[in-house]
Amino acid sequence: MAAKDLIFNLADLDFDAPIGDIDDICKVNPQRHEMLQLTAIVGEDMQRNACAAYKDLTEDEFWVRGHMPGMPLMPGVVMLEAAAQLCSYFTQKHDLLGADMVGFGGVDEVRFRDPVLPGDRLVLMCELTRIRRGRMIVARFQGVVRGGLAVEGIIKGIPIPISALKETLAARSNS
Repeated sequence: MAAKDLIFNLADLDFDAPIGDIDDICKVNPQRHEMLQLTAIVGEDMQRNACAAYKDLTEDEFWVRGHMPGMPLMPGVVMLEAAAQLCSYFTQKHDLLGADMVGFGGVDEVRFRDPVLPGDRLVLMCELTRIRRGRMIVARFQGVVRGGLAVEGIIKGIPIPISALKETLAARSNS
């Protein structure tokens, strides 16, 4: 994929001066510990509803030991989770959906093009293409590693009713 086809020009992103760190990400995203799949936010474009971030992968990722032994590859579903977290971060930071939490609504046209390995920096980019406040967001996303496109697709986010979810969990624990 040509650089002109990327959501952000990688040369325009300053990885040495992130605009958001782990603390900023955790202010709006609920994931913690091994499920936190973003390291820092490095770009936002409010005119295009676009955001860029990265995930630095280490030998200590929860999936390294078992996916696959002797040849650790970042699972595709974890790449999708990282893209979802980026979309959620941007949506929640700017209150675009009007929801307490953004949940997975689906994925389309996903393609995995290059392996992502421990030691890599996965640069993630998203651009919201449709926003229906209170209903759904739709975004195209890309993940770049070692200068090449590793993953791309369309992701959908939906509002998660936290209070109803907590009531269901409480009812189950009281049974």
